Amino acid sequence: MAKSVLDKDLQRVSGLEHATHDLARALAAPGIALVFLLLAAVWASFVVADGPMSYLVVIAAAIAGYMALNVGANDVANNMGPAVGSRALTMGGALVIAAIFEAGGALLAGGDVVSTVARDLLIGTTIPSDQFVLLMMAALLASALWVNLATYIGAPVSTTHAVVGGVVGAGVAAAGFGSVAWPVIGTIAVSWVISPVLGGIAAALLLSLIKHTITDRIDKVSAARIWVPVIVAGMTGIFAMYIATKGLSRVWSPGLAVVLALGVGFATLGWIGAMPLVRFQSVGLENRKKHVSSLFRLPLVVAAALLSFAHGANDVANAIGPFAAIVTTLQSGHMEASDLALPFWVLAIGAIGISLGLALFGPRLIRTVGEQITKLNEIRAYCVALSAAVTVLVASALGLPVSSTHIAVGGVFGVGFLREYYSRRDLDFAAVPVHAKHVDPAALNATPEDALSRERKSERRKLVRRQHVTSIAAAWIITVPASAVVAAVLFWILDWLIG
Repeated sequence: MAKSVLDKDLQRVSGLEHATHDLARALAAPGIALVFLLLAAVWASFVVADGPMSYLVVIAAAIAGYMALNVGANDVANNMGPAVGSRALTMGGALVIAAIFEAGGALLAGGDVVSTVARDLLIGTTIPSDQFVLLMMAALLASALWVNLATYIGAPVSTTHAVVGGVVGAGVAAAGFGSVAWPVIGTIAVSWVISPVLGGIAAALLLSLIKHTITDRIDKVSAARIWVPVIVAGMTGIFAMYIATKGLSRVWSPGLAVVLALGVGFATLGWIGAMPLVRFQSVGLENRKKHVSSLFRLPLVVAAALLSFAHGANDVANAIGPFAAIVTTLQSGHMEASDLALPFWVLAIGAIGISLGLALFGPRLIRTVGEQITKLNEIRAYCVALSAAVTVLVASALGLPVSSTHIAVGGVFGVGFLREYYSRRDLDFAAVPVHAKHVDPAALNATPEDALSRERKSERRKLVRRQHVTSIAAAWIITVPASAVVAAVLFWILDWLIG
C-alpha cells in the first residue's frame, strides 16, 4: 500500500528531528569546551595586573585551558581505561571518580614541576623576555593541537613529550639550536623505549605471579584468601610511597627513611583490612578464575583512583607550566626559573580543564586503552594499574626518565602478550598426545588439513591487536618532532603578528 502525502511529510519531519538531535549532541561537547575557554580568558582578565602586554596573559589563559582539556581527554584514559575495559567500572563511574581525583590531585598537590620547562629544557640567558613569552605561547598551543589530533585518531600519547617538543621547536625558532639543552632531550628520547618496556615487564611479571599463586591452583578460592590480601598489602604500601614522593611533592618532601616507613606501615594496614574483606567476599564463590577475579575489583578501583590523584598532581604542569612561566615573566620582567610563581587561579584553570576534558572527550581513549588493545578482566587490569605505580616509583628512585602514559599502555601490551604466550603454549601442549613425547613433531601433522587447522587456531591466539602496536608506537615516536615543527611555525607567526 502506497504511503500518503501526510505519511511522507511526517517521515521527513521525524528524520529532520533525529538529524537535529544528533547534530546537537555532536556540538554539545565542543560548545561546553568553548565556554570554558572563554571563562578562563575572562577570569585571567580580572586577576592579572594591568600592563602593556597583559592581553597576552588573557590569550595564554585560553590556550592553557585548551591544553588542560586535551590532557584530560588523552592522558587520563591511561588510568581509567583498564578499569572500564575489565567492567570493574562503568564509563560514567570512571568519569566521576577520575574527575574528582584528578582535580583533587591538581589542586592539593599540583604544580611541583611548573618550572621544569624553563629550567631544564632551555638555556634562558639566550632568549629575551618578550621572545620567551611568545615561545611559551607557541609551545603550549602546538602541544595542545598535537594532543587534540592524537585524541581524535584514538592514539594515547604522552602530553609531557608533546610539551617538550613544543618548547624545543619554539626555542630553536626563537634563538637557534644553542638555546636547547640537548642532553635533556636525549634522556627524554630514551624514555620512548624505557617506559613501555618497563611497564610491560612489570605488568607481565605481576600477572604471572597471580597466575602461579592463585588462578592456576586447584583450590583457587583458598589460594585467593591467602594471596589477595598479600597483593593488596603490596599495593597500599607502594601507593603510599608513590603518593608521598610524586603526588604530594609540592607540599611535602619526605626522606627515604620516612618513605620506606610509610610503605611498610600502609602495607601492614592494607593486609589487616584486606584479610576479613576478602574472606567475606569469597564466601560462596565458585572455584573458577572468573569468580576469583571479582576479588580484585575493589582494589582495582582504588588503584585507578590513586593513579588519577597522582596524575593530576604531576601532569597538570603540562597545561599550566608554560602558562605560569608566561605570567611570571610578564609580571616580573624576567624569566628566572627560581622566580616562577603558581597562583591558585592558574592551578584552577588546569584542574578544571583536565576534569572537563575527561568528561567531554575522554571516553574515546578510555575505550581504546581498555577494550581495543587486548581483552582485560579485573586481574589483568589490576596488574596494569599497579605496575604503572611500581614502575614510576622505581624509575624515579633510579633517576630514569619515564612517561606515565607509555608505562600504562605498555602494561596493557605486557599482559596481552603474556596471555598470548600462555595461550599458544597450551595449544602446542594440547596438540601433542601424552604417549608421543619422543615422536618426531613433524610426524604429528598427518595431513595438510590438520596443519591448516592448527595454523588457523594459532592465528586466533593472537590476543593483542597488532594494528594498535604499530599505530601507537608511531604516534609516540613522532610526538616530539611533530610538536616541535608546529611550535616553530606558530612562533614565527606570533612573532610576526605581535613582535
